[in-house]
Amino acid sequence: MNCEKIQEQLPDVALGVAPLPSEVEAHLRKCSHCTEVLESLRATMTLMDEWETPEPSPYWNTRMQARLREEQQRRPAGWLRWLRRPVLGIAAALCLVAGIGVVHFERSSQNVPIAKVAPPGTAVSDLQYLDKNSALLQDFDVLDYMNGDADWDSIN
Repeated sequence: MNCEKIQEQLPDVALGVAPLPSEVEAHLRKCSHCTEVLESLRATMTLMDEWETPEPSPYWNTRMQARLREEQQRRPAGWLRWLRRPVLGIAAALCLVAGIGVVHFERSSQNVPIAKVAPPGTAVSDLQYLDKNSALLQDFDVLDYMNGDADWDSIN
């Protein structure tokens, strides 16, 4: 094992949370650097166990409450403080709506086709052709007259 993998396991070993695996123990016999790191960690843990936290001053809570009251009095009171947060939310919502509107307007102004054009010669392409030219194809008699197949008197 390399030193990096061993040193990842050393804090748990120094705390006594994990037992010392045999491969780590064999590495510690060979590597003096890792042994020094383990001893340093154990010394640090011992010092941390001996350290006692100082007791807070008996007047700490009283002073903290007074400081909080001072800060609350320093804040600007009035309708602007209550209006600030809802205004930011409304502004963000309006920006979102405006952005969606701009994107929709750009897409509709570019005349992006909704459906793709089918390859020619298929039933779908024939239906699309009939749909596009329905006004022209509704009066076949006029088309026949234009081709010379019928005379004008028989149409009227």
